[in-house]
Amino acid sequence: MKQHTTNYINTFIEVAEDCPVLQAQIPPEKKEKTLATLQYEQIGRHPYQHTSDDIIFACHAFKNDISEDEKQEARELFFSKGQACLRSSPLAKRYGFGIHHNPEGKVALFPIESEEYQKLLNDNSIAKTKAMRSKRK
Repeated sequence: MKQHTTNYINTFIEVAEDCPVLQAQIPPEKKEKTLATLQYEQIGRHPYQHTSDDIIFACHAFKNDISEDEKQEARELFFSKGQACLRSSPLAKRYGFGIHHNPEGKVALFPIESEEYQKLLNDNSIAKTKAMRSKRK
């Protein structure tokens, strides 16, 4: 079975052009965890420990209540089809976080107003791509 990936290597996902905030915001807590909250918890609390594939599948597994025993098979099935990458993450589209993928493909968040965000933006050795817009032009 062919496996797809959402991983980038040495790439910075910039905040979307139509992001409504000028300073990063932590996604608000809700009764049921949102995708933004799940991603923020995993990436924000554990920078450079997980790949995009790890994060996206963990969110899918949480939302679909997939047990530990089922995870390996479920992950193979999940990535047998293409999946949306972190360019579609609400963290980069709505909440003002850039997402850096290091040379090993592990990810970390950087608030748009931070010095680190600007350094990544100006680093010519890192590929850049923008998060997807929320609205069509």
